Amino acid sequence: MKKLINFTLIALVTIAVACHKDATVTKLQPVKFDSNVTASTNAIILSSTSDSTSVLTLNWTAATYPIKLKVTYTVQIDAVTDTGTWANAKTAVVGADILTKTFKGADINTWALALGIPGNTTGQLVFRIQAYQDRNAYSKPITITVTPYVSIFVAPPPPDSLGYSVLYLPGDYQGWSPGTAGTVAAPAVGVYKTSGIYEGYIYEPAGGTYHFKFTSAPDWNHINYGDGSNGALSTDGQAGDLVLPGPGFYELSADVVNLKWTATPTTWAIIGDATPNGWNTETEMTYVPAKHVWTITLNLIKSGSFKFRANNGWNNDFGIDPVTNRIFYADNPIFGGGGAKGGLNNLSVSEDGNYTVYLDLSNPNRYYYYLQKH
Repeated sequence: MKKLINFTLIALVTIAVACHKDATVTKLQPVKFDSNVTASTNAIILSSTSDSTSVLTLNWTAATYPIKLKVTYTVQIDAVTDTGTWANAKTAVVGADILTKTFKGADINTWALALGIPGNTTGQLVFRIQAYQDRNAYSKPITITVTPYVSIFVAPPPPDSLGYSVLYLPGDYQGWSPGTAGTVAAPAVGVYKTSGIYEGYIYEPAGGTYHFKFTSAPDWNHINYGDGSNGALSTDGQAGDLVLPGPGFYELSADVVNLKWTATPTTWAIIGDATPNGWNTETEMTYVPAKHVWTITLNLIKSGSFKFRANNGWNNDFGIDPVTNRIFYADNPIFGGGGAKGGLNNLSVSEDGNYTVYLDLSNPNRYYYYLQKH
């Protein structure tokens, strides 16, 4: 019996050593994306006549992933000063295995103004291509000189973000890529007098699954918030997706302290005695997905004022800070209802005229509006 035990131990050791020798290390194969983006022009001068005209076409070669599956491409557009992080980049989803993208003048004009190039002056935008399959890969950036236009520019977009921390919103609507997803932001304590609550907006086009998640970083390697059922969030990375009821423009909130989330469909309008309908009837705005803005063209008068509000009511509306010229929520139920931020004024124009009004809620660190006078 003793010899049998010894032989058994020797056999086990031999098997363990053999298994150890046979073990292999799986290496993540690299992605090849050495594409130099080519552009149809290196300088664009914009005007009202170029709004519906194709002004820029980008082309690139395909990224090569180890597995032969479809690759989703997205164009990122940013200011030259932000390309160290691309934190404020605008995005245009191209699609699966498509290697070209053409932009209308109105799109480039909106992005140029939003990224800090003043109207009727010349600046530079940087473009790069993001490829995504199981991970992101990026092309070399290309710089385009752009001269946007605007007749009168009221309340220009702030050149800097408010510095709020963010959660990312990867989902079916944009290829499940956290690095190019929209965000919700957590206002600093004292601005809306709350903490741990993230808020922002997401546009869900028709035809998808309407699934998404919150992530704490622009990747899948940190905290992923999924479905904890009945409006709860789960920090289990294997939890199911969060699901919206259908297409639309949603205000999202995530309470990472109490692990709760909400999704409220919203439509936006302008109302006030500066508008033709006064304070009794609002004028509905239209959402333009390609520009990420709500917009309306109407006559405004300087002797009155106006506000933006959601869903034909006063529980979610914006006023303007007279010191910083930034818009903030005057009321919002996510931040306790009532007065979300005190000391805000109504908005106004400096002269009578016909205006196109834009409201950009795509970045919760930089909500802003601007007006183009015709």
